Amino acid sequence: MEERGLSAEEVELLLEEKKRKDLRYERIFSSMCTYPHEIAIRAHMKFIEANLGDYGLFPGTKEMESEVVRMLGSLLGKEDAVGYVTTGGTESNIQAIRAARNLKRKELGNATFNIVVPESAHFSFDKIADLLSLEVRKARLDDELRVDVGAVGELTDKRTVAIVGIAGTTEFGQIDPIEELAELALEKSVFLHVDAAFGGFVIPFLERRYKFDFSVEGVSAISIDPHKMGMSTIPAGCLLFRRREHLEALAVETPYLTTKAQYSLVGTRSGAAAAATFAVLKLLGREGLRKVVGECMRLTKLIVEGARKLGVEPVIEPVMNVIALKVENVELVAERLREWGWRVSTTKKPKALRLVIMPHVTEEAAEQFLVDFAGALGLS
Repeated sequence: MEERGLSAEEVELLLEEKKRKDLRYERIFSSMCTYPHEIAIRAHMKFIEANLGDYGLFPGTKEMESEVVRMLGSLLGKEDAVGYVTTGGTESNIQAIRAARNLKRKELGNATFNIVVPESAHFSFDKIADLLSLEVRKARLDDELRVDVGAVGELTDKRTVAIVGIAGTTEFGQIDPIEELAELALEKSVFLHVDAAFGGFVIPFLERRYKFDFSVEGVSAISIDPHKMGMSTIPAGCLLFRRREHLEALAVETPYLTTKAQYSLVGTRSGAAAAATFAVLKLLGREGLRKVVGECMRLTKLIVEGARKLGVEPVIEPVMNVIALKVENVELVAERLREWGWRVSTTKKPKALRLVIMPHVTEEAAEQFLVDFAGALGLS
């Protein structure tokens, strides 16, 4: 650090220099994040100093967080769900499993516990294993890359604190059979957490109907990320519980704050993200979100049809706006695309070229991608 600070103008020049090194989203087809909505940015800046970690000082911001929880609960089948705005899917998943673990401790004490997740689960569950000293048991997938419920049942025992289902897998955008998982969870009296960090803002607006949320008896908790398809600012996730006792399992006394207890993982917590999410949901409503998803799905179909004309098939027919294309020498093709300015990713099993069609993707960009994709395949 310099002894004497720079001028504001010099700092601005430094910021511009660093900003130019960052990529813009226009050619990013690998990320589940996107540009936040303009109203989200304005709301974020208006509440930039608000700290929901001590929300007695910021009652207006707290009202917005409570309304976000109500609106998302309504979207996911339970308007009176309880929860809070998190930093994203990783924190939501940690806290859901921590709540389940704490509830299980009341039954069995400090035993060695496990969770059962699909092989397709997000890597945050490996972090959870480390943080909470849990065994993570990974259940095999079926031919459609959904978790095999029979395998989940085989891996579940008396020390299983939670079963996890994914509604919108990170690599393939697939939806696990949540209704069947819920039946299993009820049969075995096990907590069921649905990771809908990506799919939560997509699945309710698809043409095909899927039961994956609190409308399914047996679903105990859901994670959903407004900073993904909800176009809020980063970091904005949300964790919802079916019952208040689930949330209370996370309570830690906070004697020197304006509140008696804190449920979140982090202490100081951005009120700006809650305000940004509140603003987007109020502005767009279900109709606006449906239009956003509809356009992403239209471009998803456009790219899949274009790929088929090049002789390339998807691994599975896209369920949502995530595409995995069967490509020979996929790493080479991905590298060629990166050299031409595109940011794509590859899946692990099976190997494929992965594309996420977010709200920043335009028809022009999709068509240009197909032209360059043909070139990367050596077809032009």
